[in-house]
Amino acid sequence: MRWPMADTSTARGASRSSRPAFRTAGRARPGAAQGVSQRDAKGWFRLFTWPAVLLYPVGFLGPSLYGVVISFAKWSGPGAPLTWVGWRNYVRVFRDDTVRQAFVNTALVVLVGGAAVFALAFLAMAVLRDMRGRAFVRAAVYLPSIISMIAVGTSLGFLLNPDGVVNRLLGLLGLEALQQTWLDPQHIFGCIVVGVVWMGSGFYIVLLMTAVDAIPKHLYEEAQLTGLTRMQQFRWITLPLSRDMIAIAAVLWTANSLRTFDIVIGFVGTAGTPSVNARTYAVQQWLSAGHTTGGGAPELGYASAMATLLTVLTVALVVLVRRLGRSDRLEIS
Repeated sequence: MRWPMADTSTARGASRSSRPAFRTAGRARPGAAQGVSQRDAKGWFRLFTWPAVLLYPVGFLGPSLYGVVISFAKWSGPGAPLTWVGWRNYVRVFRDDTVRQAFVNTALVVLVGGAAVFALAFLAMAVLRDMRGRAFVRAAVYLPSIISMIAVGTSLGFLLNPDGVVNRLLGLLGLEALQQTWLDPQHIFGCIVVGVVWMGSGFYIVLLMTAVDAIPKHLYEEAQLTGLTRMQQFRWITLPLSRDMIAIAAVLWTANSLRTFDIVIGFVGTAGTPSVNARTYAVQQWLSAGHTTGGGAPELGYASAMATLLTVLTVALVVLVRRLGRSDRLEIS
């Protein structure tokens, strides 16, 4: 059966004005509504972003540039004379043994603490991928990340006190040989690194697990059918497909651990000055700015030079980590 065909020869030659009006009557122009919504969206975008854009030079660029200027001067604060000393503050930073020790301590936090944090995160990526109750485990490991760093340091200081809970518990278990004066210069920085790892690992576990959740499940199913073990699946599927998130996590860890400060102050409290073995670079910078118990004059120019060098180092390391994260991905053979 053939459907009747209408004669369209006349319609093909008809002008646009002679065509039936019902085809366009009452219909809005394509994109008109979208254009209005896009303009509204741009307006709201500008409304919320312009205040931040305007405040950025005042709240960040201005003070940062002012700090760079002060780093070339000797200055103890408002009301004191400002004396230009050129590069002397920077030369002093590189020659100061205390600053060198603080930098080594900070490097240990970045490297040793980072190795521990990412080892725990990789273990979680391999174990929690399809485990029941993984949402509860994520919430449990993330809880320390929402606690104040000063509160963590203060609590650990009480626990590790010579008469604290740790030594008492070791005594009750008959392990007196393991009792230590944990807050002595020989042990305190190791305790600080443990505290940083305990507090920070939960955030990076949750961050990397979001990358695991985005991996298609059929890849693991096909890997199981081909006989790949769980570790081989982690090596050839999880790691390559999570590489971007791992790079982001590495950048965040590097930037944050270089500024380790609060937990150290929490350990020693406000009653005294942290020992040299317990100081990070940020703590040493804070002490140079005049926050000492010795009553010495603040050295804001010297502290500004330290801050400028830390900023340059942070930017350089972040760029390096990002470049390493953009290298060729692992190929599945």
